Amino acid sequence: MSATVGERVTHRRYVPYSHAHYAGNLVDGAYSLGLFGDVATEMCIRTDGDEGLFASYSDVQFREPVRAGDVLEITAELTRVGRRSRVMDFVVLVVARGRATEDAPGAAAVLDEPLVATTATGTVVVPPATA
Repeated sequence: MSATVGERVTHRRYVPYSHAHYAGNLVDGAYSLGLFGDVATEMCIRTDGDEGLFASYSDVQFREPVRAGDVLEITAELTRVGRRSRVMDFVVLVVARGRATEDAPGAAAVLDEPLVATTATGTVVVPPATA
């Protein structure tokens, strides 16, 4: 195992209506941060054989709303490798969105162009390598 700049991990997730927190079925921003933690965990497992621990987020930006009924694509890309730190860039894309109507409550559509919903940079720490 070795951490290599440019390595990527991607997850997809449906946002259930039980996560709607605000009017218009909006989901709170913390939901995206939790998803970033999931992809960062997989990245650390793949690169270091350990789940790692988040140390910090920087430059978190909420660019488009995330709504219940969305299908999200969450990606982490390794951008810097230190002795024990791993810096990653994160993005949440909305790739499909619910289009419920009174006549078709389960209607949904894949978006022609994904929406960039949330971006961030994060630093994760891993245990020292053992020889």
